Amino acid sequence: MKLPQVLDLAAATTLRTQLMERRGQKLALDGGEVERLGGLCLQVLIAARNQWRVDGVDFHIVNPSPAFADGARLLGADDIASLGDAP
Repeated sequence: MKLPQVLDLAAATTLRTQLMERRGQKLALDGGEVERLGGLCLQVLIAARNQWRVDGVDFHIVNPSPAFADGARLLGADDIASLGDAP
């Protein structure tokens, strides 16, 4: 699944819906085009990662853009950007 360029407050509900539609499936999120990562979308991604772990299903963020990685780091969640290893 390709992440949008802007992951801000307005994108959070759509992101959550898209992720929950894929619950139970292996998931690789392509962060290569992300230009802005906001706190609420980061929370959605962290919650999804945690849920996938509980479910025992692979969850990866691949190809995180520099903006994605920097945004995650600035918001104190640089470990989410380090999930960039291919599944």
